[in-house]
Amino acid sequence: MIDDIHFGLLLLGSFWILSWAIQLFFYLFFFLRLSRKNQLISHQYSPPVSVIICARNEEENLERFLPKILTQDYPHYEVIVVNDASEDNSDVVLKRFSHQYPHLKISTIKKDDKFTHNKKLALTIGIKAAQNDILLLTDADCYPENDQWIRSMVSSYNENTDIVLGYGGYQKTGGLLNKLIRFDSLFIATQYFSFALAGIPYMGVGRNLSYKKSLFFKNKGFASHLDLTSGDDDLFINENATAKNTAVNMIAHTRSVPRKSLVAWILQKKRHQSTFYRYKLKHKILLTLEPLSRWMFYLLIPLIILANNNLWFPVIILFLVRLIIQYIVYYFSTKTLNEKDLLLFSPVFDFIHLLIDLIIKMSKNPYRKITWK
Repeated sequence: MIDDIHFGLLLLGSFWILSWAIQLFFYLFFFLRLSRKNQLISHQYSPPVSVIICARNEEENLERFLPKILTQDYPHYEVIVVNDASEDNSDVVLKRFSHQYPHLKISTIKKDDKFTHNKKLALTIGIKAAQNDILLLTDADCYPENDQWIRSMVSSYNENTDIVLGYGGYQKTGGLLNKLIRFDSLFIATQYFSFALAGIPYMGVGRNLSYKKSLFFKNKGFASHLDLTSGDDDLFINENATAKNTAVNMIAHTRSVPRKSLVAWILQKKRHQSTFYRYKLKHKILLTLEPLSRWMFYLLIPLIILANNNLWFPVIILFLVRLIIQYIVYYFSTKTLNEKDLLLFSPVFDFIHLLIDLIIKMSKNPYRKITWK
């Protein structure tokens, strides 16, 4: 009986040490790469750029945010807004801006009750209308942090680059939910940036993403996942990004309007996560291993201490080692991505983030029918 108890404790301890080691591997091998200094903004390389925005019933956001894109400090660029079957006054706003800014181009998709489509059609129309090979994508509810956004994103291109991944964060407002939404965005960016820096690019976000028009049509655009509502950003990158053709830009940021309720945010995240099963196998393994090891790390601590309370000291030491490394990683990521106020909360959100992710995965999928966004 004693041998069985010792064996069980040894098994628990081994699994916990394994989870601890896996967590440190992710933090030290992947996530710490965000401490790397980013490139300087080049004022010499200024190829023509096409900024593409898809909008459906975004009258208010277009009024507020579109001027921040139309007034970028960049010599040669066009802004293409695809007004996708809007039923508000988006057309009026866009027409007024087009008189003021000649580099604004408008493509309109008329509403047709017999034909439903998602954002991928609107985006494809915008890409076809683009006059330039370098595309820069964002959303109607997004805005760049400064007037150097285009110049900064473009400066990441070289002769081998087809894709540039940028950071799309959320506006800072009051409340715990806002911090949680922003931490989630920060953590996801920490993952896809660090993986790309390690030569394993797997996704980008449509709030701040650049790639070449030639790459889009060479690889048949969104043809392989037209049946899915989501995937216009992450699945396209997952299919087409390589270690050689993908660059990371951590200094050109956009901000978006966050969801105002927890339910709305969870539904948004569930839609975003609906593409995960289409990822490449190696990406699915890595992206499953990290949260799984995190669950093991947290859940096995009380079991080990209950089984043998003499082990509390080494458990606390290893917990603190991970905590210190975690703080170091988030110090660099929050500094680099301009989310410094989240550093203090990062250990708490590290666990809450797991719970939210579990809720999302266990809930039913409300996006069975194709919707726009």
